[in-house]
Amino acid sequence: MTTTTTAPSPLRTDRDARGVVTLTLADPARFNALGEPMLAALQQALDAIARDEGARVVVLAAEGRAFCAGHDLKAMAQRPEQAYYQKLFAQCSRVMLAIHRLPVPVIARVQGIATAAGCQLVAQCDLAVASDTARFATSGIHYGLFCATPSVPLVRNMPAKQAMEMLLTGDFIDARTAQAQGLVNRVAAADALDGEVESLVAAILDKPRAAVAMGKALVYQQRELGIDAAYQLAGQAMALNMMDEAAQEGARAFAEKRVPAWKTVGETPPSAAR
Repeated sequence: MTTTTTAPSPLRTDRDARGVVTLTLADPARFNALGEPMLAALQQALDAIARDEGARVVVLAAEGRAFCAGHDLKAMAQRPEQAYYQKLFAQCSRVMLAIHRLPVPVIARVQGIATAAGCQLVAQCDLAVASDTARFATSGIHYGLFCATPSVPLVRNMPAKQAMEMLLTGDFIDARTAQAQGLVNRVAAADALDGEVESLVAAILDKPRAAVAMGKALVYQQRELGIDAAYQLAGQAMALNMMDEAAQEGARAFAEKRVPAWKTVGETPPSAAR
């Protein structure tokens, strides 16, 4: 009889009663590298969250010393084939775009180093909270590989010259520098990291899901437009948002000087900015 051993998933998924989904990169021996199995697991999890109308927030966490060391260059060196590389980078880009298009906010919980595509993963998340010992680098240039795909979210997070310095030197920046330059929102001591993440989660959960979903989509879409088109799109989005039941309740609550009674179950996000 032949027995088949199934490799453990490199990703762990947990969901609490509030609709907070925690995705944990669980391959610390490989520094949570974004190899094909990890990317496939992330894609499957993100696709499931996109279909989950009860999901409210995603926390992207990791086990071990590294948050994510990016692609596995050792494995890549064993397959010097352009078609393979194109397939791998396209798979990674699909994961990044899935985070971008997810209707709920994604918070990176960064406990360790985030390099190359791992730094890209942090930059692609909507929010990021880092331990004060975390460090960040787009280090591919040290090995002759300019971090082209990581540059996409990096230059949308940071001023161009600061992003270019990271991309051209491959040098690390510390958590406080990453915060000052816009790569992360908050920095906390290691023992306070979960509390800082939870404070962001709680603040988001306190808001209507529909407004958060509309707002996330709108912010990223208008960013790519000229100012005239951006204002036109934003005005349309706000008008549609105001027609949502939660916004109507919020307006009534403001006029009546009371706390809004949000509808929290079964909301349908407005279709604006989609």
